[in-house]
Amino acid sequence: MNQTSLIRLILPIVFFAVLAACNKPAAAVAPQEITAGTSCSLDGMTLADFPGPKGQIHYATGNPDFFCDTFELFSIYLQPEQKKSITGIFTQDMGKTDWEKPQGNWIDAKQAFYVLGSKKTGSMGPTLAAFAHRQDAEKFATEFGGKVLRFDQVTSDMVDLSGGVVHDERM
Repeated sequence: MNQTSLIRLILPIVFFAVLAACNKPAAAVAPQEITAGTSCSLDGMTLADFPGPKGQIHYATGNPDFFCDTFELFSIYLQPEQKKSITGIFTQDMGKTDWEKPQGNWIDAKQAFYVLGSKKTGSMGPTLAAFAHRQDAEKFATEFGGKVLRFDQVTSDMVDLSGGVVHDERM
């Protein structure tokens, strides 16, 4: 085999090997547990001090943002000017964790079911209760009121923070 034939044989193999290496899927992002010092990226509140589901958004670069409730999580996620590359978004399954002192039980927020308009409140007042299973969300809505929604049904109007901590001049 001459040198030209060998190059013609090897070149496509090298090309596809390099292409395959460049297209490796990104490592799976896992939620981080809240510690006693974890604070909200929007208002600095200590997450562990408040009831209701928490949230976190992970990005391709930089540290994740943590939120003391799901309204804040969605308000940031749904901002039209959100340009960061999101690699993971998580909330807590309230079907498995204590409402008053939620710990662990992180789920993919995009796969969760949410209850909007319940009597239960989070750190900032009204919040979206999050659940891994629709039947848990429906049971919660029957007990505490509200409407069950999928992630893609939540709109920015539903999670408007105006009048909340963002506009509270005492903070």
